[in-house]
Amino acid sequence: MKKVIYPGTFDPVTNGHIDIVRRAVNLFDQVVVTVAVNPSKKPLFTSEERVEMLRESLKEFDKVVVDYFDGLTVDHAKQVGAIGIIRGLRQISDFEFEFQMALMNRKLAGDITTIFLMPHERYTYLNSTVIRNLASLHADVSNFVPPIVQEALIKKFST
Repeated sequence: MKKVIYPGTFDPVTNGHIDIVRRAVNLFDQVVVTVAVNPSKKPLFTSEERVEMLRESLKEFDKVVVDYFDGLTVDHAKQVGAIGIIRGLRQISDFEFEFQMALMNRKLAGDITTIFLMPHERYTYLNSTVIRNLASLHADVSNFVPPIVQEALIKKFST
């Protein structure tokens, strides 16, 4: 079985993230979508909330498992038996950071391959930070996120 992980903060999950998952399930036997705990970030949603939103948003995909981890991505990949790490590239500006991370991961675990996938062009401008900012200003984000995420954002910013 060819299993990969797709790690991210997913704060919150967007339709762009889901598009990457859709592409990955067409290539691999199982995709483990993993909420990463990043100590340098202060997420809007808890890990548990992000996992729940992902599970609901990805329930149509039989080959997807959602979990979370705290630590090195390559260690988590080994732990779940993954052969690779999926990373999404929206624009050329993503490449430098992702390339550096891929090379470091290769040094740490040469048997884990980083696979770059590009979302549909309609999602190239989309990221979680933009979504959080729009939602904080009470903008309609329904075209950019699954319904469960839109509801959670409205709830977070209604107080």
